[in-house]
Amino acid sequence: MTRVTPTTAQEAALFGRPLFNDPSVRALRRVGVVDVGSNSVRMVVFDGAARSPAYFFNEKVMCGLGLGLAQTNRLNPKGRERALAALHRFAVLARGMGIKDMSVVATAAVREAEDGPEFHAQVEALTGLKLRVIDGDQEARLSAQGVLLGWPGAQGIVCDIGGNSMELARISTGEVGARGTTPLGPFRLQQVPGGVKERRAHIREVLEPLRDLIQPRRDRIFLVGGSWRVIARLDMERRHYPLTVLHEYRMQPADLLETLDWIGRSDLGELRSATGTSAERMDLVPYACEVLRELVEMFDPSEIDISSYGIREGLLYEQMPKRLRERDPLIEAARASEASSARMPGFGKTLFQFLLPIFEDAPADRLRLMKAACLLHDTTWRAHPDYRAELCFDNATRANLGGLDHPGRVFLGLALLHRYKNSRAGTRFERLFSLLDAEELRDAEVLGKAMRFGAMFAMDDLSQAGELSWKPRKRVLTLRLTTQGKALFGEVAQSRFKSLVNALQASSEIREP
Repeated sequence: MTRVTPTTAQEAALFGRPLFNDPSVRALRRVGVVDVGSNSVRMVVFDGAARSPAYFFNEKVMCGLGLGLAQTNRLNPKGRERALAALHRFAVLARGMGIKDMSVVATAAVREAEDGPEFHAQVEALTGLKLRVIDGDQEARLSAQGVLLGWPGAQGIVCDIGGNSMELARISTGEVGARGTTPLGPFRLQQVPGGVKERRAHIREVLEPLRDLIQPRRDRIFLVGGSWRVIARLDMERRHYPLTVLHEYRMQPADLLETLDWIGRSDLGELRSATGTSAERMDLVPYACEVLRELVEMFDPSEIDISSYGIREGLLYEQMPKRLRERDPLIEAARASEASSARMPGFGKTLFQFLLPIFEDAPADRLRLMKAACLLHDTTWRAHPDYRAELCFDNATRANLGGLDHPGRVFLGLALLHRYKNSRAGTRFERLFSLLDAEELRDAEVLGKAMRFGAMFAMDDLSQAGELSWKPRKRVLTLRLTTQGKALFGEVAQSRFKSLVNALQASSEIREP
């Protein structure tokens, strides 16, 4: 029998040598970044060398540093006091976590305020943190790099909204291109005289030069920033969308415009209660809605996607070696999870190769999900057997994973659910299954049951136990056993193999030595 193996390109893409022991990557083991924005001050500590890093620590304080800046040209006194307290706390926490160097950046409020330099000096004297005040061009670039961290190879326009500014940048082939900044943050719009009509005219006037610079061409728009995320969460609420993970949530322009109308007609207090949004953030949403409406109508995007990654992730991306940037974030996250949590790290690769004959005609994006599933298949083994299937599904659908859209999350979760459980009927996840069509549901079940069989057929090199071959036209699945495999093919293995054959709606053939 001819064994089906990955091509050289597939092998390189899916099973590249782990980088965890490389000194230049190990330096990224724990990285702390602080973003001093016009509305919030946030500290994030990234942990792990994987291309899709874990959030070891994440804390935000809604300081409102830039509130009233357009009127006074000075930082908000109360916001300044809260920001200093937050930064002092972050500096102490960083020392406790053993982080020697923090990347700390300040954006529009600090760079525009006349007392910005004074605040800058006060931060460094009080906390010891080295604060870097970045200009609008740098802010746009870092936000775009954050999107690239989550979307390798993404193409389109990144739009990052803060309290006092909004940045736009074009991304293509892994690079950040034309970019610019505008004074279209909600704090600024609050100071525009007149009402909605006057603000809309102002927004259009500000956006027109950037439209000429960015040159939109039916692009995807990637939205970065807290106000955008609230709007997306409200869109989910209006549509009764079953999965509330914001990263890679996708909206069609017509649907989004309907949501903006719906928000305008609704009571903001009720919306805030329904979505758990803070009062400070919800107060800014109507202004962000006005900007987004003009952006959609003027730039005519093909799709609007939400990115939870922005400046902070862009700072991390900037520190990554090139070869790590080029890795697939989903596969790297799955590989790191296997290395830390599986009983037999490295078995995922063996499992993938053993099952590959069943999926040899699958497109690259499906093979990618299959690879991730094989790497993750045993990472919840410590959970109680009654809950392993649910935990697998929850981990895949709700974890902070880059490079994975919502249907992909559900497909991966369902495959892992079937790794531990034959039937998905009656689970609390059934609403999420609507994100997949019938063929995708069937494929996820087949993958799960294939892993369920392969993972217990042998505990080391599956190729020493047997080989699979699949004839899709005749719908025959053949298992060719070795002498060792014949001994391993006991009652439980036979039962799981039969379950896989039934999921394929096929017949089977067992060949013994």
